[in-house]
Amino acid sequence: MVRPLRLEFAGALYHITARGNARQAIFNDDHDRKVFLEFLGREVTQQGWNCYAYCLMPNHYHLLIETPEPNLSKGMRRLNGVYTQYFNRHHDRVGHLFQGRYRSIVVDRDEYLLELCRYLVLNPVRAGLVKDPGGWRWSSFPATVGLVPAPKWLDDRGVHDLFGYGVDDGRESFEKFVSDGMKCEAPWKSIRGQIYLGSQAFLERMDNLVRKRPLNDVASTQRRPARPLPEDVLKFVSETYGVEREVLLSRQHSQAWRIAAYLLRRVVNLNLKEVAALFAVSSSIISRYQKEIEMRTSYSLEERNLLSFYGL
Repeated sequence: MVRPLRLEFAGALYHITARGNARQAIFNDDHDRKVFLEFLGREVTQQGWNCYAYCLMPNHYHLLIETPEPNLSKGMRRLNGVYTQYFNRHHDRVGHLFQGRYRSIVVDRDEYLLELCRYLVLNPVRAGLVKDPGGWRWSSFPATVGLVPAPKWLDDRGVHDLFGYGVDDGRESFEKFVSDGMKCEAPWKSIRGQIYLGSQAFLERMDNLVRKRPLNDVASTQRRPARPLPEDVLKFVSETYGVEREVLLSRQHSQAWRIAAYLLRRVVNLNLKEVAALFAVSSSIISRYQKEIEMRTSYSLEERNLLSFYGL
């Protein structure tokens, strides 16, 4: 069975979500929310985490957590487990509360910490629950901007410091930053390998870490965070042969589209059906050309340059 990769290391930053089983509510009332935050604060303190932001929604929650020690799984397992026990006991129910295990995305601190602090607290606004983030009691926004006292376990000062000012100016700057964020797209389009969000240098660093871990049964897309995107490969092949993207995809240049299909299989790790659909041919054709390229003993200059660039 394929399992998600849990990449843990000292200083890692994670965006964490957990959703209710079958989309059910995980908070039935304000008392539930208060209890969850108590459990969260206890775990943040015990594990030595830095919690920069949180947001409790009706059927899921978001956390932005930095782990000075590699102990995310230990703390999250206890947080969700203890809260499930409380919820079942308090509401006279049995069974799973959460939909499987939590989801964690490894985040590039320099590129996305501030952006995700904003994204998390804007969730209630995007969902139509309130008109502005200050109206939602169950996120870190009111505490970070000084509307309410911040719990000791919330690193609101760490958020203020991202603006390079004192506490008062940091609060004001963050409030304006969040206000401007409604016009911005969520950062999820930039996720690579399902669980990595960061710059190319960050992805390469994660790639080096992943190579040192046992990867049996881990989803193949999560094993190589620095893999190029399909569009990157298509663009490079087009430039190498001096043809337009449309010419490449319509198979008008025989050598170019075949090596592109091969690279999409070997480098990007698309499956046969995905590559076949891209070039409007059958999977058997893609398979045949892949084998033909792999069995060849000589290549054109363009093919050699492309294969060498991708380490093949």
